[in-house]
Order: sequence, then C-alpha cells, then structure tokens
Amino acid sequence: MENLNEKRWHNLPEIEVEGLLDSSVANGLDRPEVDLRKEKFGPNSITQRKGQSPWVRFLLHFHQPLVYILLAAAIIKLALGGVVDSSVIFGVVLLNAIIGFLQESKALSALEALSKSLISETLVLRNGEKQRINAADLVPGDIVLLASGDKVPADLRLMQVRNLQVDESALTGESLPVEKHTDIVEQEASLGDRVNMAYSSTLVTYGTGVGIVVAIGDRTEIGRISELIASAELLDTPLTRTIARFSHLLLYAILGLAALTFAVGLWHGGSVVDMFMAAVALAVAMIPEGLPAVVTITLAIGVARMAKRNAIIRRLPAVETLGSTTVICSDKTGTLTRNEMTVRQMWAAGKEFQVTGTGYEPSGEITLQDQPAGLDDEPVLVELARAGLLCNDSVLKQGEQGWKIDGDPTEGALLVSARKARLEPRAESDRYPRIDTIPFESEYQYMATLHQAEKPLVYLKGSVERILACCDSMLDDNDEQQKLNADLINEQVEALAGQGLRVLAFACKAMPNGTENINHQDVEDGMVFLGLQGMIDPPRDEAIDSVRACQAAGIRIKMITGDHAVTAGAIAGQIGLDERLAPGQTPKTLTGRQLTELSDQEMVQASLDTAVFARVSPEQKLRLVEALQSSGQVTAMTGDGVNDAPALRRADIGVAMGQTGTEVSKEAADMVLTDDNFASIKAAVEEGRGVFDNLLKFITWILPTNAGQGLVIIVAVMLAEPLPVLPVQALWINMTTAVLLGLTLAFEPQEPGIMTRQPRTPGTPILNHEMLMRIALVGILLLAGSFGLFEWALYQGATIEQARTIAVNVFAVGQSFYLLNCRSLRYNMFRLGLFSNMWIWAGIAAMTLVQIFFTHNTLMNRLFETAPISLLDWLHIVMVGLAIFLIIEAEKLFHLRKERGGKASGSLPR
Repeated sequence: MENLNEKRWHNLPEIEVEGLLDSSVANGLDRPEVDLRKEKFGPNSITQRKGQSPWVRFLLHFHQPLVYILLAAAIIKLALGGVVDSSVIFGVVLLNAIIGFLQESKALSALEALSKSLISETLVLRNGEKQRINAADLVPGDIVLLASGDKVPADLRLMQVRNLQVDESALTGESLPVEKHTDIVEQEASLGDRVNMAYSSTLVTYGTGVGIVVAIGDRTEIGRISELIASAELLDTPLTRTIARFSHLLLYAILGLAALTFAVGLWHGGSVVDMFMAAVALAVAMIPEGLPAVVTITLAIGVARMAKRNAIIRRLPAVETLGSTTVICSDKTGTLTRNEMTVRQMWAAGKEFQVTGTGYEPSGEITLQDQPAGLDDEPVLVELARAGLLCNDSVLKQGEQGWKIDGDPTEGALLVSARKARLEPRAESDRYPRIDTIPFESEYQYMATLHQAEKPLVYLKGSVERILACCDSMLDDNDEQQKLNADLINEQVEALAGQGLRVLAFACKAMPNGTENINHQDVEDGMVFLGLQGMIDPPRDEAIDSVRACQAAGIRIKMITGDHAVTAGAIAGQIGLDERLAPGQTPKTLTGRQLTELSDQEMVQASLDTAVFARVSPEQKLRLVEALQSSGQVTAMTGDGVNDAPALRRADIGVAMGQTGTEVSKEAADMVLTDDNFASIKAAVEEGRGVFDNLLKFITWILPTNAGQGLVIIVAVMLAEPLPVLPVQALWINMTTAVLLGLTLAFEPQEPGIMTRQPRTPGTPILNHEMLMRIALVGILLLAGSFGLFEWALYQGATIEQARTIAVNVFAVGQSFYLLNCRSLRYNMFRLGLFSNMWIWAGIAAMTLVQIFFTHNTLMNRLFETAPISLLDWLHIVMVGLAIFLIIEAEKLFHLRKERGGKASGSLPR
C-alpha cells in the first residue's frame, strides 16, 4: 500500500490493481480496514492552504514606491504642523488602497472552490453490501459504483463498465463525453487518453461502471491541480511594473532635486530651517499626489466599460494588461467554436453534399457543387437524413436564448441536418413510429431503431467500421441497390476525417411483416448502406473576425486544447490562427506527448513557433504560459475547466468562461467572459488599449505641473527670491487639478486605429523621448509664465500674497489649456470632435469656479495665504495659458508632419 500515487494505474491489469490495493471488486473493504486506511490516508478532501490574511493583503496596497513618497511627505508635513496638508495626502492614499483591496478580495479563493467541489455522496460496496456514504469518507481500495448523473468522487481505475461515458471537459478540455473501457492503456498515455480511468469531479453522462479508488484528496488529479494553483506565481502586471519603475525614477529625481535645493540655498546664505522648508516645499510640489487615485479610478472606469461588452474584471490592473497583451492562448470548445456540433458534409449515392448554417439553429440548406441540392431528385440523401432523424434519442428545442439540444450533441447535429433536408421530426415520427430500440453500447459501436412502415424498417447508425461490417449492399444514384464498395467509402471517410470531421455511417434494412422487436442478430448482416454524415463543432463567425482583428493589432493567437490534434488543427485552419499561412491551411500542431519530450529551451521556441497545442495536461498548459513569459510575451490565457486554473493564475491575465466555466477557473482568473465568446476578448483588448492611452495622457498632463512648480521653487532658491508657490498652495493645485481636470481624461473615447497598431513592447518606459520633451517644454513654459508674472506683480507693487496668487493661478489656467492638448497626444482636439468628451469642458468650468473662489474668498485667503487680484491680472494669466496651448499644438503638428514625411525616428503613442 506504499507509494500508491506513483503507480501507473491505467497501465496495470485489473487483477494486479486489486492485489496492490488489497481489495476485492466482489466484496469491497471491511469496516476495520476502512478505519485503518482513514487514519493512514486522511479524508478525501483538498487541503486548505493558508493564504495571506486580509490585513496583510490590504497593507500590501501601500507597498509601492509612489505611495512611500506620499506617506513620507505627509509625515513631514504633520511633523511641521501641517495637519490639513497631511490629512489630505493620507486620505488620498487610504482611498486608493481601499478601492484596490475591494476589487481583489476574492483573488485567492480558488482553493476554497476546489474543496467545495468534492463535497458529495457516493455509492460504495463494503463488506459485500452497497451503501451510500459521504465522498469525504472514501479510502484507497474502496469499490465505487457509478451511474448516469454521478460526479466521480475520487480517482478510480475502472473494473467493470456498461456503456459508460464520462464528461471530462472540466479536467481535460475534451469537448465530448469519453467512452470508457477496462482494457490496459499504454503507460505514456495522456490524461485524456486514459480511458480505463475515471477522475475526481468529472461527470458520468451515460451508462454504469464499477471502479476501485486509487487516489483521494490531494493525491487525485484535481488535487495535483490544486497544488499547481497554490504554487503558481502571481505576476505583477505590465502596468504595475511600469508604474513601479516610473515611481522609483520619480523618487530619486525628487530626493535629488530637494537635496540640491537645500545645498544651493545654504550656499547662498539661507538659514537651515528656511532651506529645509524650501526642500519640503519642492518635494510636495513635485509629487503627483493625484496619480495613484486617478490610475485606480481610470482603471475602474475601464472595468465599467468592459462589463458592458461582456467582460467582468476581477483585478483592476488587468484592464490595462489586456491592452499590453502580445499573445492570447485560447481554449477551443465554446470560445473559438460554438460548442454546438454541426453536420458540414453528407455523402450519399457517391455524391458529396455540403451543409450550410452553423450550430443548432435549423437554418441553412444542403448544396451540391455550390448549388442547392434538388431534394426531390436525391432520394438516397433524404433517406440518409431520415436515418439520422429517426435513429435518435435527442430533442431539438427552441427556447428564449435560441435553439438547444436535450441529449447528445452528436445526435443534435443529426436532427438539425434532417431539418435542413426539409424533414420535420414530428411528421416523420408519425409516419414512421418507433417500435423497438437497440441502445448504443460501446461493445457494438452502433444504435438501431425499428419503425413501422409499409414493411417494418430498421435504421442503424454508428462507427463506419462497425456499420460497414453489417452491410452487403449500398444505394446508387437511382436508389437501386448495388454491391457494397467498402474501398470507396473508406476513401471518403479518410477525406472527411482529414478535415477534422467526426464521421458517422448509416444503414437501413426492411424486416418481415409483423416484426415487433429487434436484437443484434437482426442487424449484423444484410443491411443497406445509406451514406455518411461528417460533423464538427464549427468556429464562431465572430471569433474568426476577432482573431483577424487581434492579428492586425500585432497579437498572436494560440489554441491550447484537450481535443484531438486533427480536429484542433482543422478548426485552427478554418479560423486562420496562423497568419503566416494561407486561409484554410492547417497550422503546425504539437500534442501533449510531444511536449513532454522538449527541453525548457525547446519549449520556449515551440511556444513561439506553434499555433496549436492538442491533448495537453494542466502542467503542460502552465509550462507553455511560463515559456511564453520567459521570452518576454505578455500572455492572456482562456479556460473554463479545473485543469485550466493553474495556467489562468500564472498568466499575465487569466480569462475564464462565465457560462460554461467551473467555479475554480473563475476564481483563478482576472477576467470572466459572460458570453464565453472570443469576440469579447477582442473587445476587452480594445478597451484595455484605450485605458492605457488615457492613463498615458493623464501622466503626460500632470507631470508638467509638478515639474513647473519644482522649477519655480529651485529658481527662486537659486536667485534668493521668495518662494512663488508655498507648499500648501502646491498641494491645492496638485489635488484640485488632478481631480477636476485630469480625471476627465479617463472619459476620452478611443482614438481611431487603436486596433491597427502593434502592442507596446514589454519593458519599454512609460514615456518615450518625445513625451519627455513635451513634458519638459510645458514645465518650462509654466515656470516662465508663473515666475515671470510673479516677479512682474512684485515689480508693480503687489503684495507677496497677490503675487503668489497670480503664480498659483498660472498653473491652474495653464493646465486647463494644456488639458485640451492632451486629449490626443498625436492629433489636435478638433479632429477628435470638440464636444466628444463633455467631461473636459465640465472640468474646466469647475476648475475656473474653484480658482475664483480660491482667489477671492476671505476664508480661502486666510487658509492658503492668497489675496484677490485684478481683472488685468486674470487676463495676463489666460494669455499664458493660451500661449501654452498654441505652442504645444504647433509642436504636435511639427512631429506629425515629420512622421508623415518618413523622417521621424519613432512615433508618438496614439
């Protein structure tokens, strides 16, 4: 009983499995043995792993360089008696942390969802008696009895099966239920190919079975996935990494300039206290206090926009991460495809027919050589469709959300193809009432139904190999019987299978009058072959368009699926997943077995060069994501099953399916698609790029204020002049402009061509050379305007309070005009539409009113050491703002013309 988890149970015969587990299929375990094993192996549950406490997660929101700068400034101001100033800064930091904490409070609950998935009851055999127990009480060696509708309670080696089919989509990604048997499977078989095993948390959809428990709790496949989730590292997003680098640079620059100001002031003969106050004033002036709050709010606005486009964001930075994505690793079933099996081709009487339409909606037609097939002239084709309709236990229904199938997806496809052949289910059932049925059994690989007609008629459907063995003739184009041509049929089957189609064969046979029941002997020979129907889960039309849009945006799409390689490759070819190939060409495909043979370096290269990965395990999905990230790719990963959770958690952004996704996958993901549609990922990428554009506009807009205020203080200290802007006034400008003006940029609509440019290169600075030059230019213009008018006012006999009020208002008005420049970093605002963002004008109006109140209200004059100024002073201030606007518009026009002329060495962000 040692090292049970190291056994390859799928590769062992049943008798050896019983011996190793010291158990018996006939009697099961006795009570004393169960108690011993419970004590040794523990309960059948996933171990809860301790995560960070809520307090620790909350405090981590303060663990950012920019926040450290703000906290340091607040503490210094508090120590110097600036209670109001420090309170405002503390409030901004606290609000930002609370918003982030609330958005991310569920990010680590995937393990709890995994544990809940195991709480159920199961039927076991103990002491030779059947008993229903809590699944948590299972032990290795227990004999479990499975029936349709059961959730498999532990990992089982199947010992007996009768038509057993298990839905393993949550674990392997396999789109259809898997038929199980008890035969030995080769040792290196992938998880999805171990058909003699039933794994914990999968669902029995058909038949019955008996299995012996070989693994429980953490030792199950789902338990291993739990460990992968726990060990998968949560990466910083591109935004948090970029902001962190930017904040470090800003920290060093501010501290350096403050130290320089202090030193220069002392050198000019200033007192230590005065120069220290000047250095603090410089630090407060140059810190963009509003940046963390505006970043958070801008991301939150992006969350709201994405929600309207069927994408629910669970972690705020994921909004921007989508805009930086360079690779999307997508599941196949339900995301790129419709998850609705559809007959695409029918072969009857030597003719190949195409079937139009997709999914379960019975709209479309059957064509021959691109022309509608004359159904009145194709009796064999109609009979083929009728066989699929009548030899069928599923039901096609129309509901509020469209057409749905009650039953097997494959049978659903046959019902739809029959409707396209103008056969109505009810009319056909009335015309050919069913008398008897031979249900599908994996041993025989077919289903047969007996119907009342002029003479009783048997319809047979199943695997091609099995149906051909039952037939000795086939129908020709004249509806006449001829000798069966098995070579011709097999040639056609190979052609259809090569397109990734699942092929079923159909036959019929007239029975003697009075026949009321049938058995296997009745259909084992003498059947008349009718034809073939080839079906596939087709690509979504909108997914094809979205894949092309993503490729145009420089994003590569890769399919990672648990499905078979041929099917996956065929779908990928139809979608055009590899843009290097002509439409319809099947891209390069690697299977899970091939991936196991690759070294880490080979895996990195394969992850870049290959478009389709089929039959992959959870570890391989995780390894593929890590390989892509190691080569510098910003990777998005989609998934809906338990098996996807580790890769979802590790990816830069994990995308779970809202409709078909398991709770585990949703909890591990950063984003959940409410419609399970790849088109929504494209929409989210588009919104993410818009969010980053607006963040970049805000940063480009806010930094000149801080730079200008810092330069004003530095110049004043160097010239031994009074400070034109006091710390409390700088704080006022920083906070009011950020909230009233800067925040309005978050509402800017997307600029044209946002999905025709390449993704940002990972690791590039948040601001390029031209943006830095623009920020410096505006900072210098604000310095010249504020310091110039400050000195001019003093020269004209104004009080120091009036002169400072003028200097402060230069920053407020100058930033209002510059805000119009920043609506686009590339084009002028008239091209965007003067009133396409009314929040801009509302913000400018609010800022104007606030500054008038700041300047002319007596209480504000006392609090901020300001004084009323004249109308002429206001005119001078507005002229400075207008000059800034015109100069920056001219600078943008210069760069745009330079770029169009092919002379620019780099391009501005759009």
